[in-house]
Amino acid sequence: MTITEALEQSQPGLMSRVTDAIRKQKLNQRSEQTYLHWITRFVLFHDMKDPETLEADDQTAFLDYLREGMRASRARLNQARQALGFFYEEVLNKHASTANTAAA
Repeated sequence: MTITEALEQSQPGLMSRVTDAIRKQKLNQRSEQTYLHWITRFVLFHDMKDPETLEADDQTAFLDYLREGMRASRARLNQARQALGFFYEEVLNKHASTANTAAA
């Protein structure tokens, strides 16, 4: 499954909303790729549920999985946390509650 398919299946129009927000913030291509990667992994981790229905605990569960299950480095955890923060604040217009979760 591609990034576009995953995001569109979780919420129609989500891929364009994410890319529009990225371009509005004038992020570089590498940041765009990184954010899309982590946002998609988050959506897939939660079985393609509509991200609008996911809460702070769901973000924490994903980051905990990366840290404990996947043994992701601190840099990767920070990337994922920043991508989720961007996603919730800039795309979904919600407050992201992932600030302290990646500190391990």
